[in-house]
Amino acid sequence: MSAKRKVEVFTAGCPVCEPAVTMVKQIACPSCQVEVIDTREEAGARKAAEYGLKSLPAVVIDGKPADCCAGRGPDEATLRAAGLGVPLG
Repeated sequence: MSAKRKVEVFTAGCPVCEPAVTMVKQIACPSCQVEVIDTREEAGARKAAEYGLKSLPAVVIDGKPADCCAGRGPDEATLRAAGLGVPLG
């Protein structure tokens, strides 16, 4: 089994979050394992707090919040720089 890059997309199930989820899924490559986490659920809220996330949507790649997710929302260039969509080799 090959290694996978763990990509977590934190949402609140709102219309603002959906485009971020779509973008992440479009960028993701076969090495990316994308999981959408709903912070309206207790486990999702707890996990977001563990990462120190303060705003949504937010993306965490391999356990590290993407730089773009510090208050202004995800953007494609920053997510790609963090490894999203880049096959593990």
